[in-house]
Amino acid sequence: MRRRTVTAGNLEEILQVTAPATAPEQAAAPPAAPPSAREDHGLRTEFEFELPRGYVDEAGTVHRHGAMRLATARDELRPQIDLRVKENPAYLSVVLLSQVITRLGTITDVHAGIVERMYATDVAFLQDFYRRVNSEGHTRAAVTCPHCDGGFEVDLSGGRLGES
Repeated sequence: MRRRTVTAGNLEEILQVTAPATAPEQAAAPPAAPPSAREDHGLRTEFEFELPRGYVDEAGTVHRHGAMRLATARDELRPQIDLRVKENPAYLSVVLLSQVITRLGTITDVHAGIVERMYATDVAFLQDFYRRVNSEGHTRAAVTCPHCDGGFEVDLSGGRLGES
């Protein structure tokens, strides 16, 4: 068995090189239709959010509403081979968030440059949101009222304060 050592590079190239060869009859068959958006099979894979401050683009438009999808193993592995992350490990969250944020206002191509230009409070919110969605599977948090000591749940994903 031959081993291949990889130090840096594109994860897609590595996966293509190491992928098993397809049979001729599989190659000739038309690709299967992707499952429709309506078929969720009971698993919620995308979560909407509202940023505390909002991302301001070059035109001055503020983008606050967005969506984040569940992370895959590939999403967690890809930043590990990113040279920016190797040079500065703190950059890992920027790369990771840029991969799982599917939409931010009218922006559908969210990349690391956009996450870099977000306010620190929004990045901290997204890091916590990512952790909640991917480890707990929901966006609710248990809180206690400081006045009456009553406990209740709030949904961290949407609405302004007091709108839950």
